[in-house]
Amino acid sequence: QVQLVESGGGSVQYGGSLRLSCVASGHTYNIYNIYCMAWFRQAPGKERERVAAIYTGGGSTDYADSVKGRFTISQDNAKNTLYLQMNSLKPDDTAMYYCAAARYGGACNIPNYWGQGTQVTVSS
Repeated sequence: QVQLVESGGGSVQYGGSLRLSCVASGHTYNIYNIYCMAWFRQAPGKERERVAAIYTGGGSTDYADSVKGRFTISQDNAKNTLYLQMNSLKPDDTAMYYCAAARYGGACNIPNYWGQGTQVTVSS
């Protein structure tokens, strides 16, 4: 099992920035068996959306169109930590943000592990 714990959410005004963090813990074998980590978000009444993903092997990234150019996903392997830098925030970015991870053999869109979520609220 892998445990994921997010932090860094909060309330900001339009145009502001936040950085989310997600610390992964668990058996070393399970940590090294992760091939993709991602940030998802879900707003009330809306479907869950994957906003950014990073592939742990080569470090390639992928973003939803709605956040391209504003959000940056990164990882610090030494700290087993995933980040999401969010700039130029808009009210539409308001949601619960979840950290997630997928094992090799799985799919990044269907993660095996989830964090508990951290709330991001952007006011106009």
